[in-house]
Amino acid sequence: MNAPIRVLVVDDSAVVRQVMSEILSAAPGIEVVGTASDPLFAMAKMRRDWPDVITLDVEMPRMDGISFLRQLMAERPTPVIVCSTLTSRGAETTMQALAAGAVSIIAKPTLGLKGFLTDSAQELVAAVRAAARANLRALRAGAGVGGGGPGVGGRAGSGAEIGSATGPGGAGVAAAPGVGVAAARGAAGAGPAGSGARGGSNGAPGGALARPAAATAIVPAAAAAPARAEAMAETTDRIIALGTSTGGTQALEAVLRGLPRTVPGIVVVQHMPEKFTAMFAQRLDQVCALEVLEARDGQRVLPGRVLIAPGGRHMTVRRSGAQYLVEVRDGPPVNRHRPSVDVLFRSVARCAGRNALGVIMTGMGDDGARGLREMFDAGAQTIAQDEASSVVFGMPKEAIRLGAAARILALQAIGPAIEQYTRAS
Repeated sequence: MNAPIRVLVVDDSAVVRQVMSEILSAAPGIEVVGTASDPLFAMAKMRRDWPDVITLDVEMPRMDGISFLRQLMAERPTPVIVCSTLTSRGAETTMQALAAGAVSIIAKPTLGLKGFLTDSAQELVAAVRAAARANLRALRAGAGVGGGGPGVGGRAGSGAEIGSATGPGGAGVAAAPGVGVAAARGAAGAGPAGSGARGGSNGAPGGALARPAAATAIVPAAAAAPARAEAMAETTDRIIALGTSTGGTQALEAVLRGLPRTVPGIVVVQHMPEKFTAMFAQRLDQVCALEVLEARDGQRVLPGRVLIAPGGRHMTVRRSGAQYLVEVRDGPPVNRHRPSVDVLFRSVARCAGRNALGVIMTGMGDDGARGLREMFDAGAQTIAQDEASSVVFGMPKEAIRLGAAARILALQAIGPAIEQYTRAS
């Protein structure tokens, strides 16, 4: 039997501490080892009993959550889930927290907090379980944190060794399933990477590819991806679609900031609450050569431009003549997410076919895996991030299992692969 995931709740709100503790304590395999009203109290408790996962409010008295997080990640990296209010100020602070190495976000409303937390119990528990499996070495690299040192509160710690006992093999030590391994599409009968184990002459998964009903509601089945031979003969314009979740803010920055303005237009789904995506796009725009924007309905996908799906809305791509435009729309969550990577990828498969590149990156769950397979079947080039460089190897793992990935690449190889795709176009 696996040891329980040990959680410390740090929040200056007594209501939040109480409700979150009750929710997490009721979940199988999770133990709340303590609560603290600010980072200084948290440090004292952590000296006695170090947790596997920390939930952290970023706006607290005495010592702010960002300073605490930076110290923690520099000295003894530990998975941290940031709790922040749904305000512009809260979004800006949360972007700093994600850049400092936080695993994921829980957005809190300013009113009706207790009811919101109770309604979001499933998401909270899932976030804690994903954080416990986080690859801390990848997280630390994404946050740009240097070497180890004495732990917070005097404990010695090393990013290569610290991690949750519940993670597969310990966080940060997962083996790479073939870094840079490529399955050449041009070879006769070649399927995507890992497809040989699934049988079939073309590497397709056994049986029809399942499509969630909610995805069909956003991108109807009648608009399924065109056959490879027929895909988009009318245009040669290229488009790149990226999808990511947990750990994705650091991963996207690592990929995008090295790309030149000559790359084809890029569309992105990063699982993130509303109000936060605008701040995330603004941050990326400041550090990248590319123009990075939160997408607006009807906006053109242009070379050198990155459009990020707004939190709380789905984003799809459509053709208008030889141009690509994005549609930002409401609709039910798909795979529990809105925006959904599956929705974006499926629309790109439909309208761009072989003129697209799809990349699925770090994240928990399976959102995007089916959509990437549809892109592959439509003739697109496809990439999945490898396990060793993923903070959470969920979405890429499922895409590989479905035979959706033509290549499996480490994070640092994805940017060069996009540049290579640009030169080939």
